[in-house]
Amino acid sequence: MKNIANIGNIPKEYMYDSEFDTKLKTILIGDAIGTEKFYVNIDFVKPGGESVKYHSHSKQEEFYLIISGKGILRIDGEEISIKKGDVISAPAGKDSGHQFINNSEEILQILDIGTREKDDIITYPDENIMYIKDKNLVFNINDSIKNWTSEPNE
Repeated sequence: MKNIANIGNIPKEYMYDSEFDTKLKTILIGDAIGTEKFYVNIDFVKPGGESVKYHSHSKQEEFYLIISGKGILRIDGEEISIKKGDVISAPAGKDSGHQFINNSEEILQILDIGTREKDDIITYPDENIMYIKDKNLVFNINDSIKNWTSEPNE
């Protein structure tokens, strides 16, 4: 693995939907050049597409730069118009849900940088889902156990 590459020469194995057949294409730049503590991606969202499902992270912090295009940032339950040049911080925490929606006629291009965190829990509030990525475990929040306690002497 090289620690330097040209964005035009990133191998297809580091691209999600390299043919851009769906509404989202992602280039995994950090993975291609070996970043370990953070990831760096470029996301391309076609008109009418979404970057990801609305979600938040328990540990992972993210940063975004809108490289080109415009759209809507759904963050913390609000919808905010975004455009080329806007920078966004999505700190870790249950109340910092985020998602980009392309409601324009042009491709929305986003530089996406975030920390790599062990045992990060990703919450998808629209679906009541929690996902522990490192362990590939998915839980429905509505399936909670009633009357459970951590107290060992009850």
